[in-house]
Amino acid sequence: MQRYILVTGGTKGIGRAIIEQFAKEGFHIITCSRNEKDLQKLKLDIERNYTFSKVFFREADLSDRGSLQQFSKYVEKLGVQVDVLVNNSGLFIPGKIMEEDNEALPFMINTNLYSAYYITKAIVPGMISRRAGHVFNMCSTASITPYINGGSYCISKYAMYGMTKVLREELKEHNVRVTAILPGATLTASWEGVDLPPERFVKAEDVAMAVWNAYTLSENSVVEELLIRPQLGDL
Repeated sequence: MQRYILVTGGTKGIGRAIIEQFAKEGFHIITCSRNEKDLQKLKLDIERNYTFSKVFFREADLSDRGSLQQFSKYVEKLGVQVDVLVNNSGLFIPGKIMEEDNEALPFMINTNLYSAYYITKAIVPGMISRRAGHVFNMCSTASITPYINGGSYCISKYAMYGMTKVLREELKEHNVRVTAILPGATLTASWEGVDLPPERFVKAEDVAMAVWNAYTLSENSVVEELLIRPQLGDL
């Protein structure tokens, strides 16, 4: 049976690692990002390294409602059932609430929260009708631990965590599982240029493996939260 995973923002970091993990397990991939060339390279790499897996993509900026709607229509036209949804698209802009630009919060809410909200509303009805599916929402340790210079990012991630909890309650009766992913500092492009050794970070591949393991539980169980921190503690 063909299985499909939809990962938003899938060309880099944790999103890319999750795609690699699920492709290795025989899933077909649906994804998006803001860079067409990165998407083309992802498709080439995945289909070359995992010959069963096919990659379907569309360039999209999910902070823009129109672009998000176009991506949702693209997925609908594929005519396939999405078994796993990973709301991974997100953006971090450092700043203090009293100092950051007034557009910081709307922009990060659009990117980090509304994108997941609207994609979920587009994809989950199919899961409800089949009484099967799994939604993973990319939260953060910033969803539960505020920090200075986190500003609007923390606000948006707290909101994402709240949405995930509400969704979990709503979808229980429909046999659709919902998991919040709360990674600490993970070695991705967001940390480029930081003068810290790699061992101080979580590996994106470790997050992907945790997601896979959560997915493979029986339908009797659900991992509601995946809280993953660097072994030596938060940065």
